[in-house]
Amino acid sequence: MDFTLQYTDPASEARAGKITTAHGEIETPIFMPVGTCGSVKGVHFSELRNEVKAQIILGNTYHLYLRPGLDILRQAGGLHKFNTWERPILTDSGGFQVFSLTGIRKLREEGCEFRSHIDGSKHFFTPENVMDTERVIGADIIMAFDECAPGEADYQYAKKSMDMTHRWLDRCLTRFHATEPLYGYEQTLFPIVQGCKYADLRRESAKYVADKGADGNAIGGLAVGEPTEVMYEMIEVVNDILPKDKPRYLMGVGTPQNILEAIERGVDMFDCVMPTRNGRNAMLFTYHGTMNMKNKKWENDFSPLDAEGCDVDRVYSKAYLHHLFKAQELLAMQIASIHNLAFYLRLVSDARKHIIAGDFTAWKRGVVENLGRRV
Repeated sequence: MDFTLQYTDPASEARAGKITTAHGEIETPIFMPVGTCGSVKGVHFSELRNEVKAQIILGNTYHLYLRPGLDILRQAGGLHKFNTWERPILTDSGGFQVFSLTGIRKLREEGCEFRSHIDGSKHFFTPENVMDTERVIGADIIMAFDECAPGEADYQYAKKSMDMTHRWLDRCLTRFHATEPLYGYEQTLFPIVQGCKYADLRRESAKYVADKGADGNAIGGLAVGEPTEVMYEMIEVVNDILPKDKPRYLMGVGTPQNILEAIERGVDMFDCVMPTRNGRNAMLFTYHGTMNMKNKKWENDFSPLDAEGCDVDRVYSKAYLHHLFKAQELLAMQIASIHNLAFYLRLVSDARKHIIAGDFTAWKRGVVENLGRRV
């Protein structure tokens, strides 16, 4: 993987760059649709390419490990061939899913024992076998195995968790460098900065991660319960230390406002389930604010969903989508998911254009307040 930093905003830390992988180029800043089980819920890959304009998608190591399983993925030749997505893929390590399994998982130095949410079967993740699993999945960018501490964790727990994440990172790197990619192209490993809401821990973790010299770095453990302003503060703390010539990936964040604020603070890559999850529940994101398509006000509004959006936005009216949601038609969730994903990709693309033009800060200031309105 190669990263070229192309432009910086004169009034902020916002950057525009280009990531080159074996499966294509990615222009940053970028939003990555979440394809948990090898698919983005309710959206065809042709729609991801042509409507959403997705340049890279995510796969989830925990879910893919459980189903379809590593044997099927290996036989298929990796996730790219299995799901026919020919562009770049990033896989997380399963660390966040393990964090979410409170009550059916046990953490210890060796790794994490957990029970499948599917059938209750017992499994064990270690830094080593997670690296092996991500080799089998075959994503272009893979994440180190970490523990994501809760946002409200006390200092002692957060430090203990961070220290273990660092030890796990060393084991991930050792295993990664001792193994070869399986499908004839290179993979890149990103370490993850942890440290919860504590600035000194975040600095320590960012320094530890930066010293590894990886091709890119991730910021984890944010948007997990801490106040939004604390999240922004931690991003600033971390990005002051992470190398400027490597891409920075903020994991699992977030709203359109969150994304613009993080771009302003020097983040390059984002993912979140919010566009599709909220879309399936009738919430559309727009530059004018959010729209609840179940509201009666849309019943006889025959204007396009978004006159400046993707083809789906221009073809279907607000009244039609309102009708589909009231009738509980599956097409409603599909249209809303496509709209929201296309909007997120349009948002980061517009941000990139304004970074290149040198007026990102003024543009962002003009749009961010409207993004949080209810239309």
